[in-house]
Amino acid sequence: MPKPILLLNCGSSSIKYQMIDADTESVMAVGLVQKVGDPTPGTIDHEVGGEEFHDEAYFPSHTEAIAAVVKMFHRHGPEIRDAVAVGHRTVHGGEEFNSTAVIDSAVIQKLVDLSGLAPLHNPPGISGIRAAMEILPSVPHVAVFDTAFFSNLPPEAYTYAIDRQLAKQHSIRRYGFHGTSHQYVSGRVAEFLGRDICEIKQIVCHLGNGASLSAIDGGQPIETTMGLTPLQGLVMGTRSGDVDPGLHAYLGRQLNLDVADIDTLLNKRSGMLGLTGKTDMRDISALIAAGDEDAKLGMDVYVHRLVGYIGNYIAHLGGIDAITFTAGVGENASDVRKMVVDKLGYFGAVLDEQANAIRSKQPRRISTPESKVEILVIPTNEELAMVRETIRAIGA
Repeated sequence: MPKPILLLNCGSSSIKYQMIDADTESVMAVGLVQKVGDPTPGTIDHEVGGEEFHDEAYFPSHTEAIAAVVKMFHRHGPEIRDAVAVGHRTVHGGEEFNSTAVIDSAVIQKLVDLSGLAPLHNPPGISGIRAAMEILPSVPHVAVFDTAFFSNLPPEAYTYAIDRQLAKQHSIRRYGFHGTSHQYVSGRVAEFLGRDICEIKQIVCHLGNGASLSAIDGGQPIETTMGLTPLQGLVMGTRSGDVDPGLHAYLGRQLNLDVADIDTLLNKRSGMLGLTGKTDMRDISALIAAGDEDAKLGMDVYVHRLVGYIGNYIAHLGGIDAITFTAGVGENASDVRKMVVDKLGYFGAVLDEQANAIRSKQPRRISTPESKVEILVIPTNEELAMVRETIRAIGA
């Protein structure tokens, strides 16, 4: 008998979902709802057994969107009522949650209380949880937190140099994100290398539209680039990453922008979009090939930030065994990987350019035999990691 787990990732205007059999770890169904909360008709796409199904409807809230998901399962399968649990991707667990949690009313209230730390992410996640619990009340619901893996960072890594009482009162610290991916990929690195994870000093480069690095020593994270929010750190698709904190005050004075305006600028109109006008690395590489100087500068800034953090993390680790690329850009942009690794020769990293050029969905080594550092590409699978966490939380 299959052991289906329904996974929900609720954004402000979309819901991504999968159903995975926890026993075989095979995908039973996958889908996407778009334009949730929009006054115009939205879409829902559902794929099962190689067949794709499409529908259009109004989704005024997550309740209607979840109901549409349930209807798709009823019409086209598999049977959603067979799910033994529902796993919810939950972006911010604050200091309250350092591991996956079975959801009850007290957990929901804590998530509401934490919404100030993730105003763009936690509220739609809570809406999705409430809607799913109303429609599927007879199975356990589990919150899998992006921040959990980094909850035990060393104090010197998570502490900001601000007034300590203010920081304590308002839970201001580095939390880190993409933790499910970093944990999954670092474990796969150990499996791929056939080594005990406790022996490995590694850096995981999760490079997608959102991007983050982690330094992991013996399976335990000691540093990560994202901070109180997912804005800190690397240059991303639309997020600036690190900027001078004084920029906020400067923009407020010079342009009379309020905090919300500046937040929108740095989160949605910056990063590679702000530098190049594009967010897709394929488009940016094409612009560079056509001689676009802005695109070239944007890529140089992107790589410069990456290399700087990698060097920083090698110093904190006291050496390096493996550097791994994952997520959309990390897994597919061979030119980005080459530009980064070519700057790491000082650490003994040597890229196998032929291996690097191969496109594959399989874990692979892209360093040469003489390289002193293993350079790997390991596809992430956050959904599978969520299934494993959900099963562990419910004890099934």
